[in-house]
Amino acid sequence: MRYELTQEFFFDAAHTLARAIEAEPSRRIHGHTYHAEVSLAGQPDPATGMLIDLGFFRAELARVRELLDHRLLDEVPGLPSGTLENLCAFVAQALQPALPQLCKVTIARRASGDRCTLYLD
Repeated sequence: MRYELTQEFFFDAAHTLARAIEAEPSRRIHGHTYHAEVSLAGQPDPATGMLIDLGFFRAELARVRELLDHRLLDEVPGLPSGTLENLCAFVAQALQPALPQLCKVTIARRASGDRCTLYLD
């Protein structure tokens, strides 16, 4: 038996898609509101009864959110391009050193119904 603890955050960002695609507007700079869900998995600490201190978890998410919010994703160091897949990997790589219990990162664009999940366990 294991527990899964999830926090979420939103960020607004713009990007371009430089590859050949059918939708001409997607090649121009355009923006989205992104919804991120980050999950940790494991057993609670017997001394505290918690998987992790939620204040620490939230602070780490705020740190990563600051790297992405109101940015041009094409200019974010370490992010190859602003695809949902790359955003999942970027968030995971940024969080893993501080959150070794990280098991799942989901990035969604709710307005368009697009969603990608990266499973780490």
